[in-house]
Amino acid sequence: MMKPLGERVVIEVSENDAKTASGIVLPDTAKEKPQKGTVVAVGSGKLLDNGERAPMEVKVGDNIIFSKYSGTEVKVDDKDYLVVRESDILAVL
Repeated sequence: MMKPLGERVVIEVSENDAKTASGIVLPDTAKEKPQKGTVVAVGSGKLLDNGERAPMEVKVGDNIIFSKYSGTEVKVDDKDYLVVRESDILAVL
C-alpha cells in the first residue's frame, strides 16, 4: 500500500449504482462522478510555519464525502484510488 505525504489522503472511491431507483440501467457516460469513499491511508499532516505538523482530522476507515473534481486518480495492484488533500474532504459520514 502507498503512504501519502503531508496533508494528503488516499481514498477508495465508492461506485455509484448503475441503475436508477426505477430500474433503468445507466451507461458509464451518464453516471455522475462519485463523491463518497473510504479512507485507506493518511499522511503525516500539514507542515505549519512553526515547523510542527497539524493533526489529520480523518483516519483510516472513515467514510467521507469529497469535492467532485478533486484529487489525482492512481491505480495500484489493479485497484483504483484517489489521492486528495485533506482540505478537499467535505465531511465524515
